[in-house]
Amino acid sequence: MPKKLLRKVFPSPEQVQQNESLRFLRPLFNKPNLWHLNRRSVARAFFVGLFAAFLPLPFQMVIAAFIAFYANANVPISVGLVWVSNPITIPPLFYATYRLGVWLLDAPQREFSIELSLDWLLTELGQIWQPLWVGSLTAGLMMSTLGFLCVRAAWRWHAIANWQRRRLNRQRLHQHKDD
Repeated sequence: MPKKLLRKVFPSPEQVQQNESLRFLRPLFNKPNLWHLNRRSVARAFFVGLFAAFLPLPFQMVIAAFIAFYANANVPISVGLVWVSNPITIPPLFYATYRLGVWLLDAPQREFSIELSLDWLLTELGQIWQPLWVGSLTAGLMMSTLGFLCVRAAWRWHAIANWQRRRLNRQRLHQHKDD
């Protein structure tokens, strides 16, 4: 896995600890796996971050950080993956999850348009919340499970490729010594 790239992109625990505005995150530093880049914490982070991205709620990053803390997942990756749902992708994403919920519940489909406004939230959401939630939770579980399995598989493939490369290098080294 691209550990070096991820270490450059994400802040170190020390940088976060020194930032006074992030003081409330200090309990996160008691669990080292929340910052380490290993197969388990990164795979869990993909599960947590992708699941939180599909929740039709505000403060998804806070939700992802909270779940990551208890799931022992990498916090920066969990929080970063929430941005799968951003102001550009939210309307098509939630419309698709609404349609999935309508299909799963065999409910009648309502015509509506998604707007990021308080007025829309108060009027339309009351009409569509059940299919939206069912579809969002279903899609979130499916995508987070897929992300988890893909990270595990990619990490394993990368480890096997490294083992094979090191074995070939050792074999070449021994051949040169024998010559």
